[in-house]
Amino acid sequence: MSSRILCVDDDANILAGFQRNLRKQFTLDIAIGPKEGLARLASHGPYAVIVADMQMPGMNGIQFLTSAREMAPESVPIMLTGNADQKTAMEAVNQGHVFRFLTKPCPPETVAITLEAGLKQYRLVTAERELLENTLNGAIKTLAHVLATVDPASFGQGEKLRNYVGIYVRHYQVAEAWALELAATLSQIGRVAIPATVLLKVRAGLSLLPEEKDMLARVPSTGADLISNIPRLESVAKIILHQHKNFDGTGFPNDAVSGKEIPIGARILKVMSDLIELEDKGHTRIVSLAHLRARNGCHDPELLNSVAACFDVSLSDEVESETEWEEMLLNEVHPGRVFAANVETNDGAMIVPAETVVTQMLLERLRNFEQLKRLKHPLLVRLISSAHRVPEVVSTGD
Repeated sequence: MSSRILCVDDDANILAGFQRNLRKQFTLDIAIGPKEGLARLASHGPYAVIVADMQMPGMNGIQFLTSAREMAPESVPIMLTGNADQKTAMEAVNQGHVFRFLTKPCPPETVAITLEAGLKQYRLVTAERELLENTLNGAIKTLAHVLATVDPASFGQGEKLRNYVGIYVRHYQVAEAWALELAATLSQIGRVAIPATVLLKVRAGLSLLPEEKDMLARVPSTGADLISNIPRLESVAKIILHQHKNFDGTGFPNDAVSGKEIPIGARILKVMSDLIELEDKGHTRIVSLAHLRARNGCHDPELLNSVAACFDVSLSDEVESETEWEEMLLNEVHPGRVFAANVETNDGAMIVPAETVVTQMLLERLRNFEQLKRLKHPLLVRLISSAHRVPEVVSTGD
């Protein structure tokens, strides 16, 4: 956490006075004028507190602090002014989000008290953000582990979907990419509410009763309801809710949303999940994309083209970067690996499907299962690729 302070003024004598009177108490950097101040912020930031003079040539203090806020939104701005009229104060607060005013000439003791208050405010802001981010990351990891324990196959499906989505968002540098990758990871979280007997019927390809089909149709809604309870994940919840929505507006949910009104993240998930489903049936990527194009009204045509272009460029490199599989005993497997083949009991019952990422909770489940019924060894595993890792969540802002 930064405790440095940046002082910006076009008067070198005032800056020298700051350094002379405050350098023993604070860590100060100085910049002569707004242009040098922004350059200093870009090269040496972030700063906990930024002090700026109101009257500077080329860019006044309000304009400078507004630009500085875009570069370092958590830095605490303090205005130094010789004209503390009401209009200046209102503009500074509304545009520059000024924390405190210092009126020239200002005694060093007053400046020191104000800077201490600014540092305290900065610590409060950053501590709140770090607490929120850590809480958010913990909640997401817990949900992922719950899904991996209750329904490893669905967790593996979400991981594969996130793998494809990750390639796409990195290739096109998609804004808010973390939200889309997170939505892919948790796309199947609604299945935690589906009875195990129904999931077994789905895996076996058996016919479902009408009420069982209805349960599965509501999986996106259940998942969206779970995610919407977590602060700052409203956009992720909307993506999950509309992930099966057709471009022409048909499908779940039964609302009036269609076309470009469907969240872009949901349209991307729709293309990727349908592509994966066809590839899992043995179709090549070219054939699979051709099938998707033939489904009139199902997918966003522009996204289909961009997905095809992206994968033609980058997918082979990602796949080839994965390491070869290795044979291991259960006690040799660690979190951060991927099962390269199904994990089965000695009598052939599948416990964990291939392509499932190994988590600590999954290992505990397998160890408990091993005590009741022997697993078939050796297990085939490989190192996890960077595309498989569960993303760390950053602040999304407003």
